[in-house]
Amino acid sequence: MSKPYCLLPFIHLHVGDRGQVNACCVAKIPFGNINEQSLDEIWNGAAINNLRDKFLKGETDKRCEVCHKLEASGGESIRLETFEKFKDLDTDNFDKYPVYFDIRFSNVCNFRCRTCWHGASSRWFKDAKALGTNIGEEAIITNIQDFDYFISNSKEALLNAQEFYFAGGEPLVTEEHYKLLEWLIDNNATTARLRYNTNFSKLTFKHYKILELWSHFPDVEILASIDASHVLGAYIRKDMVWNTIVENRELLRPHSQIRFKIAPTISLLNVAHIPSLYLECLTSGMIDKEDFYINILERPAYYNIQALPIEQKETIAQIYLEAMSDDQPVMINKSFQEILDYMFAEDRSKHYATFLQKTNQLDTLRKEKFSDL
Repeated sequence: MSKPYCLLPFIHLHVGDRGQVNACCVAKIPFGNINEQSLDEIWNGAAINNLRDKFLKGETDKRCEVCHKLEASGGESIRLETFEKFKDLDTDNFDKYPVYFDIRFSNVCNFRCRTCWHGASSRWFKDAKALGTNIGEEAIITNIQDFDYFISNSKEALLNAQEFYFAGGEPLVTEEHYKLLEWLIDNNATTARLRYNTNFSKLTFKHYKILELWSHFPDVEILASIDASHVLGAYIRKDMVWNTIVENRELLRPHSQIRFKIAPTISLLNVAHIPSLYLECLTSGMIDKEDFYINILERPAYYNIQALPIEQKETIAQIYLEAMSDDQPVMINKSFQEILDYMFAEDRSKHYATFLQKTNQLDTLRKEKFSDL
């Protein structure tokens, strides 16, 4: 098989909103619904095969614009990362079953981050209702309706998976996530990599102890969704307690199979503080030199760093240029440059007024003040 334009439709299953199966977490290209169809029906269906055919011809899809924009500005997209991560995969077995699962069981979360919304966080429900942006009348939105059916329906693929990626909601407060890990352990299927985007606020949930479960897996990567430290961090990721993050980090140290990285989402709220966040986490021993993974926010547009006025972009650029040096790892300098390149790639300052309006609206609701920070 020739190298396709994007690898994801050949190896990857993303389960999201109310069971919808999409091409990935950033491209809403629907393949089916896991609550209504079997895995085989979706994995061998017309929708996914049409996209595979397109990608095998080297063609793109306009719905992949998040990757397109990142790559156009010199950034590292999910598409490119996947090629690097699965470069040794046997291409002859692409069509057998997915080997890379991204399962969002529900929107259950214990944070209400500024750049999030009710669809991805149950904790957002009260604020969303006050703002008139709630999705339905229930806080919790369940994506996989019947956990046992999902397991039986996907058993062979789950047992042979190479990687599970868990994101939110918040996976470490989602019971189905723990039940899946227990099922994998009970079935001696513990060779897969586990990757998490997590707010890293909880290492225990109900009767579950995640460190005990992780001890069965040889490769666990934690991408801690921390956008800033202390007061600013708690403002952006509402309900975060910085000292809890620090304490939880210390609890990982005896577990050599767990890799810990800081993974900030780069938005208009924190872009000026990213170099100082990296330095603080490095000098405190929270991370090693290269344990910093950036996610550049694309939507909503009013939080996108391209929405900054040019004079603010230039001020921020100076902060980054002063932070970049030959003493710093190449990949950190590259990440900082990627942020700058993306920020200057497009003028979307027409959205800045919306940012001010939305921020003031949420500040009023939460009795906070962004300008104080």
